Amino acid sequence: MLDNFREKIDNIDGELLRLFEERMAVVSDVAAFKKAEGLPVLDTKREAAKLQKISEKAAPGLESYSHILFETLFELSRSHQHASVGDASQYNEITDAIANTPQLFPQNATVACQGVEGAFSQLACQRIFKRPNIQYFKTFDSVFSAIENGFCDYGVLPLENSTAGSVTKIYSLMQSRNFKIVRSVRLKVDHNLVAPRGVALGDIKEIFSHEQAISQCAGYLEKLGPGVTITRCENTAAAAEAVATGGRRDAAAICSHSCIKLYDLNCLQRDIQDRSNNYTRFICISKKLEIYPGADRTSIMMVLPHSPGSLYKTLARFYALGINLNKLESRPLPDRDFEFMFYFDLETSVYSEEFVKLLSSLQEFCDEFKYLGSYIEVM
Repeated sequence: MLDNFREKIDNIDGELLRLFEERMAVVSDVAAFKKAEGLPVLDTKREAAKLQKISEKAAPGLESYSHILFETLFELSRSHQHASVGDASQYNEITDAIANTPQLFPQNATVACQGVEGAFSQLACQRIFKRPNIQYFKTFDSVFSAIENGFCDYGVLPLENSTAGSVTKIYSLMQSRNFKIVRSVRLKVDHNLVAPRGVALGDIKEIFSHEQAISQCAGYLEKLGPGVTITRCENTAAAAEAVATGGRRDAAAICSHSCIKLYDLNCLQRDIQDRSNNYTRFICISKKLEIYPGADRTSIMMVLPHSPGSLYKTLARFYALGINLNKLESRPLPDRDFEFMFYFDLETSVYSEEFVKLLSSLQEFCDEFKYLGSYIEVM
């Protein structure tokens, strides 16, 4: 009995496939007509009217299923139209950047970093550039300003940590500042508890560090007990410098190993982070779009409509094109109730056909779209 049912389903599926191919052929004709007449691919009113009629005609109990089926079918049709029309205006900017970007990543450049000498941003910068001229700034916002104003060629900023998560301040700035990502690096981060020479662990009453480092060492710090105060500051290296020059005999800092020698400090305990595989990902930003050979990661930001299924449609497009999603981050938009900015890291070659198709179709169903760059991640 079950085999008979399955045979019927197979026959129906075969007919559905034939009709689908026939429909997509007509869609190609529609795309050609729209291209010749300069008409947009998406006709919102027509789609809404058709979905309403389909729901009305559907058998009782199948209204919502029919709606989902045809909404997906319309989505596929639009994607096919975009591919036929060849609407790749966003990709034109990318092809220009590929043509005008040097074949080799710069060996030396003026680079903005947040903090002071010895910061993890400095270590990340030295992984990206062989001979960087590093300019230090007090805040992340100042790093963006240095790039936008042309004071520095590039900037290096922490984006996320494998233990503590995302650096939320950076994502907030990314919504409003003008920049492009040209490279990223994943840096292994080992934290050390340091103090002036002659100070013992039992003397410590207050520990200074950046909030991310404190979060990454939360388990260790909890074991020190309530008698030790934890104080946040703008940077791990700045914390080390303050402890080294402050004259206190009861203060310590959490910082990188490079700060120990730099500020002539004593290491009370090494590798105090909660996880041994503690990594921070840094991005290298530029004022202009630069795409170097081998770029296989792309970052974009989108504001999607506050309506059911808007994020699903975006993710479905990635899936349909076989594009892997490495990261998805959402951030609320200031002064806009229930609206979010979504940040995506996509694993796809900038030269692939799938990438071109993606860019040509994404902007139609989002309220705002921002292409942040295509680049290589240095390990």
